[in-house]
Amino acid sequence: MNLFSEKIINWYQQNKRNLPWRNTKDPYLIWLSEIVLQQTRVDQGMDYYLRFAKEFPTVKHLARADNEKVMKLWQGLGYYSRARNLHTTAKTITEKYKGKFPQEYVEILDLKGIGEYTAAAIASFAFDKPHAVVDGNVYRVLSRVFGIETPIDSTLGKKEFNALANELLNKKNPALHNQSIMEFGAIQCKPVSPDCSICTLSSMCFAYSKKCVSELPVKAKKTKIRNRYFNYIILRYKSLIALNKRGEKDIWTNLYDFPLIETAGELKEEQFLKSENWKRFIGKKIKNYTIKSVSSYYKHILSHQKIYARFLEIECSQPFEKILPPSCIIIQEQTIHEYPVPRLIDKYLSNNPFTEPL
Repeated sequence: MNLFSEKIINWYQQNKRNLPWRNTKDPYLIWLSEIVLQQTRVDQGMDYYLRFAKEFPTVKHLARADNEKVMKLWQGLGYYSRARNLHTTAKTITEKYKGKFPQEYVEILDLKGIGEYTAAAIASFAFDKPHAVVDGNVYRVLSRVFGIETPIDSTLGKKEFNALANELLNKKNPALHNQSIMEFGAIQCKPVSPDCSICTLSSMCFAYSKKCVSELPVKAKKTKIRNRYFNYIILRYKSLIALNKRGEKDIWTNLYDFPLIETAGELKEEQFLKSENWKRFIGKKIKNYTIKSVSSYYKHILSHQKIYARFLEIECSQPFEKILPPSCIIIQEQTIHEYPVPRLIDKYLSNNPFTEPL
C-alpha cells in the first residue's frame, strides 16, 4: 500500500460518517445513493435516498413504478434528468439483465445516466473492482497534495487526474480507498478554509507547503449565467385550475407548472398587462376576469441560469380551456399536490396555500 492510500484510509477509519449506503454491497442501493448525491449535499439527499429505498426496495420495484410517482418522490431535489434516467435504467436492468445489476465497469458505464465516476463507484463499492473514483472531492485532494495546476474541466486535466487516481488506488481494497479519498475531500480537504493544521497529509501536501491551498484546483471555464423572467398565470374557474406539463428536452421534463409568459426583462405589473404577450394570451376569449393577486418575484438559481418568477392569480367568470396551449391540463385545485412540480412551483405553493390537500 502506498503512503498516500495508507494515510487516507487510516484517517477514514477514524473519521468516517455513518451513512446507510456504506453498510451495503447491494449495487442497486449504491447506485441509488450515487445518483441522489450528484449535485446534492449529503444532508439534503439523505431523506430522498431513504424514501426511495423504502418505496422501491429493489431495481424491479423501481422499474415497475409509475413515472409520475417517481418524479413526485424526487420533487425538490432538482436536476430532474437524474430521476428520469434512474427510472429508465431500472427498466433496462430489469429487461436486459433480468433485474441483476451488471458487474463489469464497461457494462455499468453503458447504462443511461451513469458516467465514469458513478460506474467506478458502483464497480468498486459493490463488486470490489479496481477502478478509481474521480469526483469533485478527489480532484480537490489530488490537485492540492500533488500540486497539479492543469484545469480539472479540460480534457488533458481529466486524463491526468484519472491516471493519477488509478496509480494511487489500493488495488487490494479499492472500495475502502475510494470511500476514504471521497470522504477526506468532503470533510477534511474542504473547498473553502480547510483546517490544514490537523491534516494527515499536510507533510506531503504541495499546496500547504506553498501556501496556495485556495488556488487549487484550477478551472479553465466560467459558466455563463443568463437571467430569465417568468410570469406564471394561475387560471381559476370555480374549483378548477390549469397546469402545464413540461415537454421533452426540458430541464423540467414531465413536471408540471402553470401556463407561462416569458419576458425579456422584469416588467411592472401595469407594463405586463399592457404587453402584446398578455393580450395574445387572454385575447378576446376571456372577457371577464379578475386579477386576485400578483406575487413579488421569486429568485430560482439553476446551474446555467437565474429564473425570476412571479405568479398572477386570475379568477375567471367563464371556462378558460379555449386559451390553453395543448400542453395544459385542467384539474380540481385540491388535487394539485398529487402532481410532481419543480422546486420553484413547490416553493410558491408552500408560501401561498390557495389550495389544500384533501
